[in-house]
Amino acid sequence: MTTQKANSPVVIVLASGRGERFIAAGGTGSKLKALLAGKPVLERTLDAVRASGLPWHVEDAGHPGMGDSIAAAVRATSDAQGWLILPGDLPLVLPATLQAVAAALGGRVNAVQPQYRGARGHPVGFGAGCGVQLATLEGGLGASSILRSMRAIDSVADLAVDDVGVVTDIDTPEALAQAEALWLARVNA
Repeated sequence: MTTQKANSPVVIVLASGRGERFIAAGGTGSKLKALLAGKPVLERTLDAVRASGLPWHVEDAGHPGMGDSIAAAVRATSDAQGWLILPGDLPLVLPATLQAVAAALGGRVNAVQPQYRGARGHPVGFGAGCGVQLATLEGGLGASSILRSMRAIDSVADLAVDDVGVVTDIDTPEALAQAEALWLARVNA
């Protein structure tokens, strides 16, 4: 984890999952260790996080569900000014997107969700006021219940971004191949 900057939310990189969908779809081993353009998926994700300049924390303790992982990471970074929840299998997310989500938190907004061409994606940002709720999550649904409750009180900003990486997760070998094609197109542009 990097040092925290004043008033910066922490990027929580979720890396505890077992990747069952990836294996069920014919993948071998961990999807986070699968190679994308010669480098493990998780390392590609972490490269973007590091390049964002935001403080970060990797949660890879093997929790039973995404909610448990988020809760453990929030408890480990309890003094943060907010959190960006980023699944480790989003290797194409841009550093500028992470910065934009972080910058959009605050004021009357308790949560921020990026959208690419109308599709909602990750990382979802949560302000410090959501800390108690995040720290008590359990189970496999992640923070969707908190996001729904924030939407119900009109406290979520939907942030349009020109970043296909917010919706490009690696759940199958086919998704990995598509992500690699997008990666190569990006670096060769």
